Amino acid sequence: MTESGDGAVGGVDDAGSVDVAVRLPAMRVAYNAGSLDEADLAPTWHEQLQAWLDEAIAQSLPEPNAMVLATADAHGFPSSRTVLCKGLDERGIVFYTNYTSAKSHDLTVTRYASATFPWYPLQRQVHVRGEVEKVDVAETAAYWASRPRGSQLGAWASPQSKFVDGRRDLDTALSAIERRFRDVEKIPVPPHWGGWRIRPDVVEFWQGRQDRMHDRLRFVCTDDGWTVRRVAP
Repeated sequence: MTESGDGAVGGVDDAGSVDVAVRLPAMRVAYNAGSLDEADLAPTWHEQLQAWLDEAIAQSLPEPNAMVLATADAHGFPSSRTVLCKGLDERGIVFYTNYTSAKSHDLTVTRYASATFPWYPLQRQVHVRGEVEKVDVAETAAYWASRPRGSQLGAWASPQSKFVDGRRDLDTALSAIERRFRDVEKIPVPPHWGGWRIRPDVVEFWQGRQDRMHDRLRFVCTDDGWTVRRVAP
């Protein structure tokens, strides 16, 4: 999120182009969309996350279930990318991917990840951090069955995270998979594809406030259960 302030400096010329005088250090947004108090929270982190997700959906935010997933490899080099949350309950949050991808390799090595839901129009974000586990076969199969056929074919065709010589290679691979499953009504789950679940030990809810005094309320898992603490912005 950006720092709070009075708004972007600069203007728009007669042609509708952004004034070149606008510079990154001068770009600011006033945070006045709301507040977050301890009394506002749901009893559990997943109920609170579901409530905020429901609000994002109600506000017609584009891809409200999109989250930025951060992982690290065995050498500690970080990577981040946007994935879609496809499951949320008391066990954690779920996304699906290719098990031979770079992200899956990172998760297999480190067993830890974080994800951030950035709901910019609502001036909110939620940060989830925790250990990861693979989603069981039955749950993966149930989600797979809900996917469009084109997405299923793409999951079979794409060697995710591998270098290819050009777009033609991908199109050729997809065409081959389409021929392979042309007469198959229900395409099976690829052996290299499935879900990951982040089982959080920390979940932080962030609400932008004026003067950069943002609200940050953090659920933390302890030996005695979950606690909620306020964190300075």
